[in-house]
Amino acid sequence: MTTRYVNSSGVRIAYEELGGTGGDPVLLVMGLGTSRFWWPDGLVDELVRRGFHVAAYDQRDAGESAHFPNQRAGSPLMKLLRRPTPAYRAEDLAGDAAAVLDALGWQRAHLFGHSMGGLIAQRTAIRHPDRILSLTTSSAVPSDVKGIRVLRYVRLRTVRAFTKLQHFPETHEGNIDLAMAIARLLAAPGQTIEESDVNAFVEKEAEHKVTSFRDDKAQSRQIGAKWSGGSLKQITAPTLVLHGEGDPLLRVRAAHDVAAAIPGSKLRTFPGVGHFLARKSWPAYATAVREVADQAA
Repeated sequence: MTTRYVNSSGVRIAYEELGGTGGDPVLLVMGLGTSRFWWPDGLVDELVRRGFHVAAYDQRDAGESAHFPNQRAGSPLMKLLRRPTPAYRAEDLAGDAAAVLDALGWQRAHLFGHSMGGLIAQRTAIRHPDRILSLTTSSAVPSDVKGIRVLRYVRLRTVRAFTKLQHFPETHEGNIDLAMAIARLLAAPGQTIEESDVNAFVEKEAEHKVTSFRDDKAQSRQIGAKWSGGSLKQITAPTLVLHGEGDPLLRVRAAHDVAAAIPGSKLRTFPGVGHFLARKSWPAYATAVREVADQAA
């Protein structure tokens, strides 16, 4: 697939179509500090088989999209606590998704966001309700919870483990080792992580000369983007909330609170599934996205 770019209020955003031309449009939104290449090919294939035309993009400050100048910043967790002047607003992140829809020629689309991508998907559905056919938010916190209150959902032991992963050398082999360490941190206890799946992410990133999880300052800017928009109760699109019951990063309570706040939404949790989008969960996730999309028909 070929990378394309769109100008979103002066910021260059990278995106690409992943397959299923002629199907129902679905835009994928990946999480904090992560490129679009971390969407597993197998999950994309499952979506295509269920009748979707799939596209994905890189958030600003990630992947092949524009990166902002570095400022003094600590870890993403400290950014959340201190909340200095942000480099951009959370509304801008939602605007990037809308700009990609424009570039694709999609007046309306289904939206599937994972982790912080789920947070952005929620806010896109609030800010651009006329563009969203259905919303699937996966492994994400409620988008209208601000500041330190987010910590009620976060497992700090896992966050601390992330801060110890900076020792991997910035080589191809080091990037593979880092990606595997992250995948294992995000897996549920006993959940199988296929090394070939993780290697595929790193190989695709290497082809495009990008790496994920290497830039703490970029992650701090993303997580520090302030939201002054509306609340989850304003979402009118058919909504599905997904969460792995074995998620080692975010408590399942986050999904319950998201679902409780969005009128008419449905909640599905999966035993033995973590924060990482592992192979065993792909068919169930794709089927769930198809089911909520059918509600918008």
